[in-house]
Amino acid sequence: MRSLIHRGAVAEVSAGAAAVRRARRRSSNLAGYLFISPWLIGFFGFTLIPIVASLYLSFTNYDIFTPPRWIGLDNYRTMFFEDPRYWKSVGATFYYVFTAVPLRLVFALAIAMLLNAGFSFLGLYRAIFYIPSIIGGSVAVALMWRRLFGVDGLINTVLGLGGLQGPNWLGDPRTAIWTLILLAVWQFGSPMLIFLAGLKQIPQELYEAAAIDGAGPWKKFLRITLPLLSPVIFFNLVMQIIAGFMVFTQAFVITRGGPLDSTRFYSLYLYDQGFQFLHMGYAAAMAWVLLIIIAFFTALVFKSSSFWVYYEADAREEK
Repeated sequence: MRSLIHRGAVAEVSAGAAAVRRARRRSSNLAGYLFISPWLIGFFGFTLIPIVASLYLSFTNYDIFTPPRWIGLDNYRTMFFEDPRYWKSVGATFYYVFTAVPLRLVFALAIAMLLNAGFSFLGLYRAIFYIPSIIGGSVAVALMWRRLFGVDGLINTVLGLGGLQGPNWLGDPRTAIWTLILLAVWQFGSPMLIFLAGLKQIPQELYEAAAIDGAGPWKKFLRITLPLLSPVIFFNLVMQIIAGFMVFTQAFVITRGGPLDSTRFYSLYLYDQGFQFLHMGYAAAMAWVLLIIIAFFTALVFKSSSFWVYYEADAREEK
């Protein structure tokens, strides 16, 4: 009898302790959810739910003022087979990405190598070169760029001093897109800083050993700098491709897509369809196609990285 009473008391104490532990765990979990609630609200309210909603809207005819009407794949059929301006925007965007991104990366790497050569006041130069990346995408700089390349702008004024007749940079389809590419190259500061950080990680002993073996600057660059910098090049390439496909502000402010749609990039045409013509369903379909295009090229770069990106850890494993 006494043993049964003792066991009952022990069971009650254990049950009480378990209840206290569960209460503390619930309290701890609740505190955790409260701390991450701003991120959860932002993720669900401004990311996940809009993404799912845009996927649904891409299959509808929606103009904001009336409820969405389901039309199946009509938006995608119109986009691919009945809208020549869509393909013109795709062509302009591809031309911009495959021209501006390589030029910007080459220019950024060249400046980074100059800064890595041991100049005095390196911090000052670094800040000066990085400033265009901070302000280059702003409306103010885009307006300044439009003034520079206007018919009576600074560029044509300088050419006139040399006796040259400057073209209508922004009014000619052959030169308008190059003014935007030049602006993109001018914003080289961000990849330049990443290249500079990568260059500083390359051991100087490798260059000294190569110099003893008689290697010149070009051979050192090809055999040491490029292979050891390839992970940084890979990162910069992926980031710049993604940013290039999403270019918007410069074309919107400087050329407004003209002349003759030569600078009507994909994001700008998407904006026009959604907010100028109120074709929200069509714009949502365009956004999903853009996502697939960016994902395809990003995956392509990742897939090709095994052939040209050198990782020191892989070299150790091979040994």
